[in-house]
Amino acid sequence: MLRKSSSPREEHQPVRSSPAVSTTPTAPQRTVIGEHIAIEGDIRGKEDLIIEGSVKGSISLQAHHLTVGPKGKVEAEIDAENVTISGQLIGNIKAAGKVEITREADFTGEIKARRISVEDGAFLKAVIELEREAQKKPTPLNAHADKPAGPSSKEGLGVAGKQQGGGS
Repeated sequence: MLRKSSSPREEHQPVRSSPAVSTTPTAPQRTVIGEHIAIEGDIRGKEDLIIEGSVKGSISLQAHHLTVGPKGKVEAEIDAENVTISGQLIGNIKAAGKVEITREADFTGEIKARRISVEDGAFLKAVIELEREAQKKPTPLNAHADKPAGPSSKEGLGVAGKQQGGGS
């Protein structure tokens, strides 16, 4: 009987550790701030963050995702890869990727990001600046027009000015 009871324990341990090892590398690491937690200060991290509680300060999660859950109340300066807002957020967002504002969101502030999506029904009072990707920057329309037109128009003005000045 000792062998039988020790044998199942040995069998269960590898089974438990194998799935944990295989799921850990593929599952992203994330931290949850629960709805009964209040934090005041600076938050910096190297994993995804979900806020269901209250946060006041600054949040820096470069290369990671910040989610303000439906019960979350945040007043902060945010710097993250992607941001999803489903709760209340007052502050400024700088996102290298996308800012998603769901229908439950209540957002007031500034957004600087590459992409943004706003669901119908969301409250949004914001200044929004969408960055263009470096590859897709078109040349300004008047950049080419200024070069040829600039010298000829200056010469024309100069000649006209000299003629007028010379004739007086």
